[in-house]
Amino acid sequence: MALIGTLLNILQEPNLWYALPDLMVFIAPLWIAVLFGVLVGWVWRPTWANSAINNLTIPANNYPSIDFVSSIPTFNSLKSQLPSCLFPFSDNGHPESGSSVSSSVLFPDTSSSKLDGESKNFVGEGDLKHLYKLVLEKDGGPAWIKMMDRSTSNMSYQAWKREPETGPPQYRSRTVYEDMTPEMMRDFFWDDEFRLKWDDMLLEAETIEECPKNGTMVVKWVRKFPFFCSDREYIIGRRIWESGNTYYCVTKGIQYPSIPRHTKPRRVDLYYSSWSIRAVESRKGDGQMSSCEVLLFHHEDMGIPWELAKLGVRQGMWGAVKKIDHGLRWYQKEIDSGVPISHCAYMAHIHSKVSTERMKYLENTSNDLQEIETCEQIVNDEKPSAKNVPKLLVVGGAIALACTIDRGLLTKAVIFGVARRFAKMGRRL
Repeated sequence: MALIGTLLNILQEPNLWYALPDLMVFIAPLWIAVLFGVLVGWVWRPTWANSAINNLTIPANNYPSIDFVSSIPTFNSLKSQLPSCLFPFSDNGHPESGSSVSSSVLFPDTSSSKLDGESKNFVGEGDLKHLYKLVLEKDGGPAWIKMMDRSTSNMSYQAWKREPETGPPQYRSRTVYEDMTPEMMRDFFWDDEFRLKWDDMLLEAETIEECPKNGTMVVKWVRKFPFFCSDREYIIGRRIWESGNTYYCVTKGIQYPSIPRHTKPRRVDLYYSSWSIRAVESRKGDGQMSSCEVLLFHHEDMGIPWELAKLGVRQGMWGAVKKIDHGLRWYQKEIDSGVPISHCAYMAHIHSKVSTERMKYLENTSNDLQEIETCEQIVNDEKPSAKNVPKLLVVGGAIALACTIDRGLLTKAVIFGVARRFAKMGRRL
């Protein structure tokens, strides 16, 4: 009421020119808040804005007419920039049937095309070398910091984290599953059809291309995110190598221009989730190699501030691990009961064998991470790290956004929560 009274006193001046300076002082804070909001919106501009900027130099007559009102971005596109949840760590699978019938009879070719192993090598030996050095902890990255050590009656779990100078936080975990074979574990991770049953975050899974020679696959995933974030789309290249008694499974995000980008779901470009699988001795102490060890290495840029992503991972990691174990035991029962394996699981049986001598050679060669670093640099250029955003800018922009765009209490709580989290950036999670 005091502000309204002050405004009325200013407007009652006999001459508007005398009231103009006071009026400018009165509305200056509002304009400053709006300016902060515009700057924050520019820093965190969504994908559709980047596309529009890139297309400004193209003649307008190349495009059909567009309804201007319908093209204005809504608050949903802004909400896709806000924080969200944790990401489950792994990838997909199913086991081997001992039949000698050819794959074309067991699984007739569907709409997915075949990959030419020579011309479309989305996942190659360089990726195997990188994963092998991660397993040996000789990749030249920062030291791993332990963050979790838990276990159940049939599973033990340990997790580590590290933060490179560029790119999102990276995670390493070691899980030992009792009464489990490496082959069952390998197929479970590869089986997208079964993953849709146990992973409630996976909305869609589609095989785009595959190579019957070396087992390379290109798949598309759509993951569900909380209601205040748009869903995420992944275009993943994956392949398996076998060396000695260990499987090396590489899955990573790839560039696939023939699948167009959309505002929703939002494409995740930087994605890496790879693991090694081998048999180990059971903790029962009976000397039997009846347990399975999985070393997982994961990082991705989901398009949300990394500090908030770390918080989500820390809070939800153990729950995700238990969910994977539940799905694995369910899968094991189905396969043991005679349920036939899916086509995705069958593709896990088509893998490349590498000699131990070749693996030792890869160990002694220098890392060639140019492709990975380039991908991370592209992502960094498109969406700067939240650590580089000034606190005042974030807080001011959040206030402007909360007060001008939406009046709902829930939306304001989310926005102010983000602002408070960024204001404490200096504190490590």
